[in-house]
Amino acid sequence: MLIFIENTPRAYAWGSKDALPDMLGLAPTGEPQAELWLGTHPGSPAHVAKASAGARTLIDLVESDPDRYGVDGGPLPFLLKVLAIGAPLSLQVHPDLAQAAAGFAAEEAAGVPRDAPHRNYGDPNHKPELLVALSEVTALSGFRPLAAARRELLLLASAARQAGEIEGASALERVEARLRGPDPEALRREFLEWVFSGDPVVARALDAIAAAVPRIDPDGEPRGSAETDPASSVREPERQFDAARAAALRDLVGSHPGDPGVLVSLLLHLVRLDPGDAVYLRARQLHAYLSGIAVEVMASSDNVLRAGLTPKHIDIAELCRIVDTGEIAEPRFPGERVARGLVAWRPDVPDFALLRARLCDPEQSASGAAPADSAPSVDVSAKCPLVLMVTSGRVRVERRAEGEHGLAEVASARRGQSLYVSAGDPIRLTGHGEVFLATTGG
Repeated sequence: MLIFIENTPRAYAWGSKDALPDMLGLAPTGEPQAELWLGTHPGSPAHVAKASAGARTLIDLVESDPDRYGVDGGPLPFLLKVLAIGAPLSLQVHPDLAQAAAGFAAEEAAGVPRDAPHRNYGDPNHKPELLVALSEVTALSGFRPLAAARRELLLLASAARQAGEIEGASALERVEARLRGPDPEALRREFLEWVFSGDPVVARALDAIAAAVPRIDPDGEPRGSAETDPASSVREPERQFDAARAAALRDLVGSHPGDPGVLVSLLLHLVRLDPGDAVYLRARQLHAYLSGIAVEVMASSDNVLRAGLTPKHIDIAELCRIVDTGEIAEPRFPGERVARGLVAWRPDVPDFALLRARLCDPEQSASGAAPADSAPSVDVSAKCPLVLMVTSGRVRVERRAEGEHGLAEVASARRGQSLYVSAGDPIRLTGHGEVFLATTGG
């Protein structure tokens, strides 16, 4: 079955006011619209479009015939989202399966209401996730070497001292000193606990960053001369501050003044994704998305523990218990070219995989004028259900039943429209544009 589905975007404060309405062909509401959910998660299940019997959800569809519409007789194990990131999200981490099951059971036993603001575990599932950029996207993703964070803290201390923030510069140098030692993983965990402890040094260091960041030129060069700052241990050629990092700090300081998450951000990789680039966030990996528009697929869960950059509940003790403080070398996750016009991202989890099809008109293909890595038609296996979204152009989706005279199902979808595709025979995509398809992994 090819079934049109739809949903109402979720209005979080970090969302963009116009990106999702533009994609969906709707009038902006004037409020930030952050996420479009397409799946069976009970927090915001997709609806069957134009259902004859009222507002029927994708959950209702699966429950009406689990063997036909579900996965292993149950709901979809994945959730497809479109994110419109107008402001930084909270620094956050998601539990692994064992942590989620134990945390959910403990809060259930304690009688914590599932909608309580201080609840950490709304379900017993893990939440690894993969994001593919539709526009330029910036993100903080995974721990980087401590030496890189220490170097930039000293550069900020130098800039703060030149701005007359002598106490603040000293505070930043004390922050840097806390990241020295033989055990990086233990240092990171202790640092996370400390920055939320209420130590006055943290507040002074954050004020110093606010004073220092305007003194860093757009090219990353701190204003003034290092030679005029005898207390700074950073000298040429190491005194160049990463320009992208400086821009991110300016945004974070502006949107979350005095938030300890600004200091935490210095421990993480800053990643810039071009359209089509991907990043994979394993369970327990600290991260935050900062800007851009993207497609995201994840295990069907909404478990989040936060580490700053948010007014929402922060349980730093629980976060420090579950976070993986190991360093990662590269947050980006490469796609695999499956066929002409078709790329797949398949992390090593059974819950999900993500496919992207790029389509062009046959005339363009024949003349050599087609967009790069596109094809006039793309065939996609549907051994498991698919959730499909068109992110540009207009696409024809066709499934022909087995046999010479098998009847075909056909749907034509434009940018912003989505389909649920039940398990069965492969589908063929034609038309022009770009399509993302979420399915199970493994």
